[in-house]
Amino acid sequence: MAGAASSGTSGEHIGRVVFIAGAAAVGGFLFGYDSAVINGAVTGIRKYFTVGAVEIGLVVAVALLGSALGAWIAGGLADRWGRTRMMQVAAVVFAVSSVGQALPLSIWDLGLWRALAGVGIGIASVIGPAYIAEVAPAAYRGRLGSFQQLAIVLGIAVSQLVNYVMAELAGGNVNNRLLWLEGWQWMLGACVVPAAVYLIFATIIPESPRFLVAAGRLSEAREVLSRVEGRGVDLDAQLAEIQRLLRSRYRPRLRDLRGPRFGLLPIVWTGMLLSFFQQFVGINVIFYYSASLWQAVGINQASSLLISFSTSLINILGTCVSMALVDRVGRRPLLMIGSVGMAVSLATAAWAFGSGVQRGGQVALPPMEGTAALVAANVFVLFYGLSWGVVVWVLLGEIFPNRIRAIALSVAATVQWLANWLITVSFPSLSEWNLAGAYLGYAFFAVLSFFFVLFGVKETKGRRLEEMG
Repeated sequence: MAGAASSGTSGEHIGRVVFIAGAAAVGGFLFGYDSAVINGAVTGIRKYFTVGAVEIGLVVAVALLGSALGAWIAGGLADRWGRTRMMQVAAVVFAVSSVGQALPLSIWDLGLWRALAGVGIGIASVIGPAYIAEVAPAAYRGRLGSFQQLAIVLGIAVSQLVNYVMAELAGGNVNNRLLWLEGWQWMLGACVVPAAVYLIFATIIPESPRFLVAAGRLSEAREVLSRVEGRGVDLDAQLAEIQRLLRSRYRPRLRDLRGPRFGLLPIVWTGMLLSFFQQFVGINVIFYYSASLWQAVGINQASSLLISFSTSLINILGTCVSMALVDRVGRRPLLMIGSVGMAVSLATAAWAFGSGVQRGGQVALPPMEGTAALVAANVFVLFYGLSWGVVVWVLLGEIFPNRIRAIALSVAATVQWLANWLITVSFPSLSEWNLAGAYLGYAFFAVLSFFFVLFGVKETKGRRLEEMG
């Protein structure tokens, strides 16, 4: 705080930056909502279209392939069109795909709309962290960068709450009709409301000053910097430094990510591995399949959705803890604490599910092990929320040099979505084969993530973006 005050950053300026970062993070809210809402709709979709596990698995996972595509194209387009323009594109994609998902003609039509929603998710996953990192003062960048993850977990929580409310309004069955649509259709279509809000915000917030410098629009960049940096900052010197490091007029390409070892720059490998481990601890198994999982162990549909909502609240709690600590404790300590907590809780869940027995085609757990599984799942979410859920997005927004930030973040986010897809599409088969083994595998990756951070991740707390190399 003292560093910020000495630089002349006033409360007025911080309030303005908080608003700008919060507006940009609405894309994260849509990201979270559209990713997790399928959790409550799966049962209704399966019954409505009379399809099996394979078709459902494809519909759930296809959004992640769309997300990989959206993340892949977002960086290059953001460098051409600007950060805020890409936010507007993402908002329109979210709105259109939400209407399509609510009114599908067939299971494959639903899959196409899910894939389009995934494109919007992928764009938001890249643009949000990049934009927030580029407008945030260094002293506050960790907390402001955390807005993206906070928005994501809020989106997840709201999706679970909407799922629960719709199920209750539909009499405990999401296939019952509410007005002219079934309950699960309202779940998927509700995303059109925050999409409209996102479009409005993306229209009124300023463009990233670093993009403006790269585009040669120096007077506009100076104006934005004066609004977000506060008094006492040498704007001319800062503009000159940004201009020098960005190599104005040069648009980064994938070839700029090449390095001497294993074909890529070491920092690009770091970003890719951060994304890989964030997904391979199995977090999205909780948010995509938890309702079905708890139903399988004897909890009814509406109650399973309420448990999923309570898990999302725990995720929000963990995110708030991380936001309070990320600029004080640092990035690396939080990641390592999270890795240890996740490993222990996942191993506990594996032990609990190892006692399950098949009864009438469903898994049944003894009372003690069932309670242990539920507690372990929530503890896992808490440790994930206070560490890897937040900190990876903060790091991805700040570890890359200015010149390659958007394109490198696209590559890292693409890896994240592909890893997410692998986990999501493999879990139904793994759970049928050996549910305890699946959770033990996620625990193994949590252990590996600890050593990766210990030996492979540098601390970025308090460093300006222009110092990243």
